[in-house]
Amino acid sequence: MSQISATSVYDVFKIYPLPRLEQLTLAAYALNVPRSWLLAHDLDPLSAQHINLLTTTLMRRIAGEPVAYIVGQREFYGLSFSVSLAVLIPRPETELLVDWLITHVPKKGVILDLGTGSGAIAVSFLYHRPDCTVIACDISPDALAVAANNNAIHTDSKVDLRLSDWCNALPVNQYMHYFDAIVSNPPYIAIDDLHLKQGDLPYEPIHALTDYSDGLSHYRTITVQALPLLKSTGVLLLEHGWQQAAAISDLLRHAGYQRIEQHHDADIYGQLGHERMLLAYK
Repeated sequence: MSQISATSVYDVFKIYPLPRLEQLTLAAYALNVPRSWLLAHDLDPLSAQHINLLTTTLMRRIAGEPVAYIVGQREFYGLSFSVSLAVLIPRPETELLVDWLITHVPKKGVILDLGTGSGAIAVSFLYHRPDCTVIACDISPDALAVAANNNAIHTDSKVDLRLSDWCNALPVNQYMHYFDAIVSNPPYIAIDDLHLKQGDLPYEPIHALTDYSDGLSHYRTITVQALPLLKSTGVLLLEHGWQQAAAISDLLRHAGYQRIEQHHDADIYGQLGHERMLLAYK
């Protein structure tokens, strides 16, 4: 398909068809204009340089690259988060964890976010609950750099970011019975799951998607490590795959948690969807 006949945003959209919202998002990014400008000026002539920028951007998406990685941003819990190839793209279903934390963590509570990635959970929570203290860990220095940027923008760098393989860098004697809540959305896709080769997933960091095993190995570690760090009234919140609730519940019971609750996400009509979050009380 030739670029020569394209002289406007409208022309380029016809040559490189994508869902309308993706077209507008990518065009606003490529041309550095608001979406409202695109709607009012989609027939205006563009320079050859702008045509090239726009077509190159749309072609990246047509080739499969996620929109969030192209524009370097993704909205989560009403905030704009920087993302890069070093972190998983924040998902809407993960907002369920933030909902619970904001509503239920006590005043001046202390929480731990394990595998923070872009910092979406930790930063969103502290943005809405600035009375609390938040420590967030990740094994990847590159991920922590992304989280630090989001932390600086939204919370004045008040999230305490730590380089740690789950709880390994947190001395048990220092953090024994310390946290009101520990939250994690660990890699839970089994290595042989075909979804790893579908959609946006091939572009995302593989270590943030799978444990290279059965999808449960990180839960085996977290459930054991988190228990002594929780206060007597503390709770462990885990996001998981839609078919993993029973297996992870068994792990939690075996580790010694006393009460386990399952929570569902909502579908587009607001109805109960899949089991996506487990709460385990000490």
